[in-house]
Formats: sequence, structure tokens, C-alpha cells
Amino acid sequence: MRLVKLTPKLDKNEGIQGVFSFWKEYLIKKGKPKAIYLDKFSTYKINHKNAVDNQEFKTQFQRAIQELEIEVIFAHTPQAKGRVERMNRTLQDRMVKELRLVKINNIEKANKFIQKKFVLKFNQKFSVKPKKKPDLHRKLTSQERKKLNNIFSIKNQRTVRNDFTIQYLNRHFQLDQTQPTTVFRKDPITIEEHLDKSIQVCKKDIYLNFKELPEKPVKEIDLKLAAITPNKIQYIPPVNHPWRSFVINQKQEKVKVFKN
Repeated sequence: MRLVKLTPKLDKNEGIQGVFSFWKEYLIKKGKPKAIYLDKFSTYKINHKNAVDNQEFKTQFQRAIQELEIEVIFAHTPQAKGRVERMNRTLQDRMVKELRLVKINNIEKANKFIQKKFVLKFNQKFSVKPKKKPDLHRKLTSQERKKLNNIFSIKNQRTVRNDFTIQYLNRHFQLDQTQPTTVFRKDPITIEEHLDKSIQVCKKDIYLNFKELPEKPVKEIDLKLAAITPNKIQYIPPVNHPWRSFVINQKQEKVKVFKN
């Protein structure tokens, strides 16, 4: 078996959050591999028959790895991965027993144990020096490092409504009256859900200013406003629009502070 150079990590499942967290850490420590060899688990590949003919169907993982210009190779059978599968079986067997011996039964403590003790012990017993030593990893560029949070986020496309609100799952976001770029009604918008659970809204890689509404708007308002721009437009929104309520709330807060 080859040397385990990167510490394995335990997680609750092989969902996109755990996978993104692992690969972000990997890239920071090791750089970009030329290619990644994976199975066809649903986190990595869309297995629906329509995806065969439509290459636009990609998982969040495929999209992120493509942005980093890393090739993904899918194994057609478990046996195709050879050494990887054998190492996985060894880790799944020995690691569970090692954790049981030290009476660890939660993920946080298990990962600390694996990092500080298990990998060192495992390598001393099973590692074999590779015949070829060159490292084929490529260093991350400064731009790629800055964009890692962006790349390893869950991205979904939405459309700006007539009242310049955006709905994502059961959450509602109101775009501010001034923006770093011009935003029109019906514009396509990208919602980014980062690993720290924070939300970002962007249009063509430009992050927009927004506030999350405490509840669903009672009714979509058709604003008589073509777009919101970097320069605040002299426009008076309807009384029941959140832009006005934000102003009212801010004034009320100032009054309360003044009285105290």
C-alpha cells in the first residue's frame, strides 16, 4: 500500500458539504491534482439517463472541479479502482477497531485521533515507497486561493422578481436599492451557499447587496422601476415595499437610542 499522505476525515455522510470541505482542505495542503479517480456516487455524477446525452447536467462537485481545471475520471466498476478499494477496506476494518480500543464514539474526537495517531501508525506498518517520486500536483494560483470559498459553495440559479426579491428554498432576499452593477428585473442571479452556511447573491461574479426578509412577502409588487444601479435612483417605492419598511425600522431604532 502507498503512504497515506493526507489525513482521512470522518463525516456523517458523503454529501456535498462533507466532500467540499475535504477537497478544499486537500487543495490548500497539496495543490491541484491533474486528475481525480472516483466512483459514480450521486454526489460526484448525475446517473440519470438524460445526463448521458446532455453534458450540461452536472453535479455541484463536477461544476466546482471543472472551475479548477481538474480532470475527473469515473471508475465503471468498484474493482477498477484496485488499490484504492483495498486500502478503503483496510481503513474501514482497522480504523473502527482502533477507535473502539480507545473508546472513541463521536466524529470530532475520532478525527483528532486519526490526525495525531492513527495515520502515523498506519504508515509505519503499511507504507511502500513509490517507484516514481515526482509530485504532479499544481500549486494554486493566488486568484484560485481567493476563490476557494466561492468555488466550493452550493450554487443555484434564480431570477430577480418584479419587486427585486429573490426566493431560495424557503428563504426570501430583498436586493438593496443601490448595487455595484446594474440589475434588471428578470435577470438571472446565482445564489451561493457557502460551507459556513452564509449566503451570497451574485450576478456574473459580482456580489450584490441584499437583506434577508424575516418572512415571505405578502404579495409580489410590480415596481415601476426598470433596474437598480450603482447610483441611487430618485424613486419612491410603494408603502408596503420592504425598501420603505427598512427605512422606517432604521428611524425607529435611532429614536429609541436617542430616548435612552
